[in-house]
Amino acid sequence: MTRILLAPDKFKGSLSAADVARALASGMLSVDSSLETVCLPVADGGDGTVDAAVTAGWDRMAVTCSGPTGEKVNTSYARRGDTAVVELASAVGLELLPDGQPDALGASTFGLGTVIADALEAGAERIVVGLGGSASTDGGAGMLSALGARIVDADGNDVALGGGALRGAVHLDLSGLLPSARNAVFELACDVDNPLLGRTGAAAVYGPQKGAGPQELLYLEHGMRQWAHLVRNATGRDLSGLAGTGAAGGTAFGAIAVLGAAAKPGIETVLELIDFGSALASADLVVTGEGSLDEQSLHGKAPIGVAHAARAAGVPVITVAGRSVVGLDRLRPYGITASYALTDLEPDPRISMRDAARLLHEVGRTLATTHILEGTS
Repeated sequence: MTRILLAPDKFKGSLSAADVARALASGMLSVDSSLETVCLPVADGGDGTVDAAVTAGWDRMAVTCSGPTGEKVNTSYARRGDTAVVELASAVGLELLPDGQPDALGASTFGLGTVIADALEAGAERIVVGLGGSASTDGGAGMLSALGARIVDADGNDVALGGGALRGAVHLDLSGLLPSARNAVFELACDVDNPLLGRTGAAAVYGPQKGAGPQELLYLEHGMRQWAHLVRNATGRDLSGLAGTGAAGGTAFGAIAVLGAAAKPGIETVLELIDFGSALASADLVVTGEGSLDEQSLHGKAPIGVAHAARAAGVPVITVAGRSVVGLDRLRPYGITASYALTDLEPDPRISMRDAARLLHEVGRTLATTHILEGTS
């Protein structure tokens, strides 16, 4: 029996990773019902990371937190044993901004800290945080506040949440940090190598994506510099120039400098969490993909991470994307033997996104016919 491992990332704005896998599987099975299809959706550390863990057998834990601008958000994290997987995007991400309206200066990561605190209270000793899709540039200050840290102004009052308010902060008090947070092992799923500060830092590079104009960018950079100064005074370490600390609006900086977090590529982290290697061991073919297969995909995104793992195991890989601007000649070095795009079937991107499930079903039929029944690669 031929075993096909379906390990796509989400098609953003269209289908979840699990829906993509199911649509491909339905197409394959409609051609040959004897095929064994295994759906194991993946993510690169951003939104979809918790869902990937849950699909792989982790428990989903419901929790309520404050969204990026303080509104109530019902979210969840994944847990197995003493490990919890927390996703920034589903707690304080851009997609959670009310009516999509950014608040570059006021948005914070406080809600992320609330989710982490819930996981710690439930007994988690290892916290994996998926970074990506952040709505804020607060250096992780909000997250740390939710975990018991105090950030005060010259009058001894707590500063407001958000990166803009950090300009007026004068002291970081870590004495109230939760003991469970001090003792836990933190890991960051992160693909960004920007430092916290400067022209390639969190505010300058990613602030505009969060609605910051020129003046707000100056305020945020000022806030991040002041925050870095306070963290250095509190911890004795200056890590603001460390590659990767600018990830998720500087959330990585707060996690690394204060919580001792270690960062690793997002897809590597997710593949470990879902025990991808075990599923791969008995696979005859791997199908992966994402909404847009482009130049960025070649630098650490989910499909290439899956392809790396499959190539190491000697298993052929096929990619399926909503759209693709990367030719097969660029993909072959990663062990990818064929590549499909939904826009090949429906050139209008609006229609291909709307009808993605139907088109993926058709691609699944093609895969089963061309690459399995006829045995081509």
